[in-house]
Amino acid sequence: MRTRWLVLVLASLFLGALGGAMLAPPPAGAVSREIIELQQQVAQILQGQTDLRSAVDTNNATLRTLVQQSLDSVNKLNGQMDSLQKAVQEVQANTGSRIDTMTQQTQGISDNMQDVQARVGKLSQQLTDMQNLLQSIDSKVSGGAPASPAAMNAPTGGPAASAPPSAPAMPPISADTLYQNALRDYTGGKYDLAHQEFSDYIKTFPSNDLASNAQFYLGEVAYAQSDFKGAIASYDTVLDNYPKSFKLEASLLKKGFAELELGEKASAARDLREVVRRFPGSDEARRAQAKLHEIGATATAPRPH
Repeated sequence: MRTRWLVLVLASLFLGALGGAMLAPPPAGAVSREIIELQQQVAQILQGQTDLRSAVDTNNATLRTLVQQSLDSVNKLNGQMDSLQKAVQEVQANTGSRIDTMTQQTQGISDNMQDVQARVGKLSQQLTDMQNLLQSIDSKVSGGAPASPAAMNAPTGGPAASAPPSAPAMPPISADTLYQNALRDYTGGKYDLAHQEFSDYIKTFPSNDLASNAQFYLGEVAYAQSDFKGAIASYDTVLDNYPKSFKLEASLLKKGFAELELGEKASAARDLREVVRRFPGSDEARRAQAKLHEIGATATAPRPH
């Protein structure tokens, strides 16, 4: 019994010592070490924050440089695009004038060819008539036709023999010659003379196949002299009075061009679309499409809302 109490007393003392050791404050050396470690961690955090700020500043500076370089590149590209656009506009303007000149020359050549063909046909007919006449004369000569009594009895020294023959009357100018002269003067830039000759052609030969051509070229002369209203009137005459003329496409196209020169964009776009619609695949339709694209209009009429 006494041994048991002794064991209990010793156990109580051991537990009390152990509890006291656990509840007692740590030694000063341990506290100083923890404070030093905490200070080191705080210093590391501050250094990391400083490094992060430096990295952010560096990245911001790099980003600003890249943005500025991009802006400079965009501005330079805009300048190059402006220069390119001006160059394209100049090329289009020059190309348009060259196309107009070439078209004018082509029209002149085409009309010349038609005129030549007509003249060759007439010459062929004249040769045929001359051959028939010669054959008739040959047949009469070979048949021994006697001379008339009046011719045999006529005195050789009388007044009839001494009278001079009457001069033949000058034949009127032919349609082919008048048209050829007018076309030559037009292509040579003699617009006033060409206008008079084409007008004379229409008055003198109104039913001739080339009368519609002459009317068209009256419009071309007015267009070349910047008389765009007069040109439109001449083109309208072709469109209204010569429905079978092969100058219909060109008249409608040039009417649209003349309307553009007068600032009538809506009317011009309507007529140019009509060229594309009525004469698809023609050279005039392609020129009309190019002009519509140039003025920012579509080749088909917009649908009403």
